Amino acid sequence: MTATALRKLGSSDLEVFPLALGGNVFGWTADEKASFEVLDAYAAAGGNFLDTADSYSAWIDGNQGGESETIIGKWLKSRGNRADIVVATKVSQHPDYAGLSGANIKAAADASLRRLDTDHIDLYFTHFDRPEVPVEEIIGALDELVTAGKVRHIAVSNISPERLQDSLDFSDREGLAKYVAIQPHYNLVSRDTYEGARQDIASRTGLAAVPYFALASGFLTGKYRPGATVDGARAAAGAGKHGETERGRRILAALDEVAEARGVAVATVALAWLTAQPTVTAPIASARTVEQLPPLVALAELELTEPEVARLTAASAPVSA
Repeated sequence: MTATALRKLGSSDLEVFPLALGGNVFGWTADEKASFEVLDAYAAAGGNFLDTADSYSAWIDGNQGGESETIIGKWLKSRGNRADIVVATKVSQHPDYAGLSGANIKAAADASLRRLDTDHIDLYFTHFDRPEVPVEEIIGALDELVTAGKVRHIAVSNISPERLQDSLDFSDREGLAKYVAIQPHYNLVSRDTYEGARQDIASRTGLAAVPYFALASGFLTGKYRPGATVDGARAAAGAGKHGETERGRRILAALDEVAEARGVAVATVALAWLTAQPTVTAPIASARTVEQLPPLVALAELELTEPEVARLTAASAPVSA
């Protein structure tokens, strides 16, 4: 992958691979050895954009949170490639650093830096907004991290349009660090979570969208079809429920059609639809094995035609539309 294939992340000076590798599986369904193999294969394909969070994977018995960051930190150290990798992590959900008070944001960032074994975070997201905390306090703390050189750029994930706009306005008014990216829940199945007010704000203010659940917990890989039996954590989470709906079947049929015509995997097409949407820079997808990675990184080589995008957009329209 040449540098020209990288995409500029919003108004920042970061240039990223069009597929962000999700770190939620590291320390969960992928142990350290498997995680290193996936990370190596992703980097070998030209990938340079890692997404994690301080809370990954606190939901597993015996884990405390921070396992993913620790694995990524060990990998970066062992490969000596920190300068080549854009590392994104998040704050608000770690059991020991819950919330978005100014003091907590700064303490959590220091903890993330220790686990990542680095002196800076390239992109620091507020994971889930806490409406009880004034945006002034949140932005103020994030600005301090940027000023101190601990964070290069700040970003935001789950937040209301009103709070997002208030945050951007405050940054502008006070000349403080400003969000450069938004990480929304967005894919062919879940469109109303981003399209509309959030997408409008992102478009107007130059925010880069980095969607999570880009493959709808695996449904948009095509393996969760009516009648199919799939084992694994995501199957248990109900990824197959979409295939039981008329709309889900329409989406899979359209994906199959485009994938067959282009000679690529269904997952690659689903990701390519996202990158064709306004404001989207790089969707996030994870792989717990090296074998799962090729359809994801193949996104870098696929640009859908306007008719193909339109076909998928129409197929994924709500039934009531």
